[in-house]
Amino acid sequence: MASSPLEHAVEVMDRLRSPGGCPWDAAQTHQSLTRYLLEEAYEVIEAIETNDLALLREELGDLLLQVLFHARMAQELPPGEAFGIEDVADDLVDKLVRRHPHVFAGAEPSTADELNETWERQKVTEKGRTSAVDGVPLNQPALALAAKLISRARRAGLDVPLPVEEDIGSRLLAVVSAAVAADVDPEAALRRAARDYREAIIRRETAQSGQ
Repeated sequence: MASSPLEHAVEVMDRLRSPGGCPWDAAQTHQSLTRYLLEEAYEVIEAIETNDLALLREELGDLLLQVLFHARMAQELPPGEAFGIEDVADDLVDKLVRRHPHVFAGAEPSTADELNETWERQKVTEKGRTSAVDGVPLNQPALALAAKLISRARRAGLDVPLPVEEDIGSRLLAVVSAAVAADVDPEAALRRAARDYREAIIRRETAQSGQ
C-alpha cells in the first residue's frame, strides 16, 4: 500500500506497464515517448508564462508522468543496466548535495552568479568535458541552441567571431549574440513577441468579421 501520492503514482505506473495493464502503455519505448516529453515540457513553460497556476499544477503532473514512465521502462532492462525511479531520485540527491557545498558541507556562501559559475565548473569536472560545448544538446530549438553555444564560448573566454555572411541564419545568430550580451533569453523573448503577434492577428480577425 502506497504511503504517499508519489508512491501511489509509481504503483499506478507499474500497473499500467505490467501484463494485464494498458496495451498502449505496454507498447511504448523511450523513443516513442520522446515527442510527448517535449510537448509536456512546452506546456509547463506555457503555464508559467501565462501565470496559470492551476494549469501549472496539472502540467507538472503530466511532466512527472514522463519521468515515471521512462524510469519504469528502465527497470525492464537486463541486470547491470536496469534502474528505477528510486535510483533516479538517489542520483539527484547526490548531485544536489555535491553541488551545494555552501548548504550541506559548511562551505562559504557566495553570490548567485558565483554559485552558478561553481556549478558549471563542477559539471565540467564531473563529466570529464574537454570542450566548452560538450554537453550542449544539438536537438534543442535553434534559438536556444545558438544562445547556449554563445554563452559557453563567452564563459570559456573564447573570442569566436560570428559569421559575416548576410544570409538569414548569420543575421539571426548576430541577434542571438546581442540577446546573450544583454542577458536576455532569446527563445523566451521571441515566444513573447510571437504571443503578442498572435493576439494582434485575433484582434484583426475580430475587427474584420465585424465589418
